[in-house]
Parts: sequence; structure tokens; C-alpha cells
Amino acid sequence: MHRSEYSVYTTGSWQPFPGQDEAFIAAREEFAGWAAGLDGAGAGIRAREMRAEGRYVRFVGWNDMEAVRGWKEHSEFKERMSRVQQFVDRFAPTELEVVARLQGEA
Repeated sequence: MHRSEYSVYTTGSWQPFPGQDEAFIAAREEFAGWAAGLDGAGAGIRAREMRAEGRYVRFVGWNDMEAVRGWKEHSEFKERMSRVQQFVDRFAPTELEVVARLQGEA
């Protein structure tokens, strides 16, 4: 599915404990690699907040909400997420449904 066609996105805002950025990134990438292989999972982007040092945001497109539920209800989800959470001071997950699309020139 082309990235502009996803109907649902999950996002997470992550703030690792001081000095834990590298360990967090490694654990988060392992988690993301696992999730990317699940049915309905799409492309993901990890970004670093430019105005808040040490804060990261991840965006992942999903085919539909059923795919998101399947991911979160997977038997391995909690264990794999806990490997990431051990390095995290603050975490805020969000699930977003697309309600409109804008076409740019690029």
C-alpha cells in the first residue's frame, strides 16, 4: 500500500531516561522490525524532536484499525514493548484515523 493510502496511523512520543538514548533506539528498532512483519503494518518513520532534546516520535501507517488491534493483542506485544519501556521516562501513544488528505506540489 502506498504510504498516502493508509487509513490509520499509530504514533508514539518517547523520552528516554538521560543517557539511555542509544539503548532505547536499539530496543525500539528491534520492536519496530518485529511489528513491520505483521499483517497490515505499513511504513514507519522515526523522528527526533528538534526543540526538545532526547524526545523521539514514531509514525506507522496501518491498513486498518483491525491490523492495529491485532498488533496490540499479539501474544508477544507486551513482552517486546517492555524491552523498550525499560529505557523510557515518558511515553505517549496515539492512534489516528485519517479524515482528510492534502495534495502538495512535491
